[in-house]
Amino acid sequence: MAKQQYRNRVELLQGTLDLMILQTLQWGAQHGYGISVAIRNRSGEMLQVDTGSLYPALHRLEKQKWVAAEWKISENKQRAKYYRLTAAGKRQLAQERSRWQQLTEAIGGVLNSAKNETES
Repeated sequence: MAKQQYRNRVELLQGTLDLMILQTLQWGAQHGYGISVAIRNRSGEMLQVDTGSLYPALHRLEKQKWVAAEWKISENKQRAKYYRLTAAGKRQLAQERSRWQQLTEAIGGVLNSAKNETES
């Protein structure tokens, strides 16, 4: 089972983690573990973000003022840093979503043209 999960693992394109974090925070403030769980659940268990990638990305987004953070007490009574999307983060999310749409359309164009050529 573990080998199968590893084989099906999807490597993220550079920049997509930031997009996914911003999108996750669009649904409401969340601590790091909650962000990771949301990404895993919403991706049908295909994407798993490890802490070695997640927290540096959160710190980078915070430094860019796209997210803000504050310490709160979590559901299990632990102190946790909660991140929320800022107004600048909402604007950045809209830009990133637009870029992502353009990228997926461009890749789709290449894949579809390759498919059409093999059918000819």
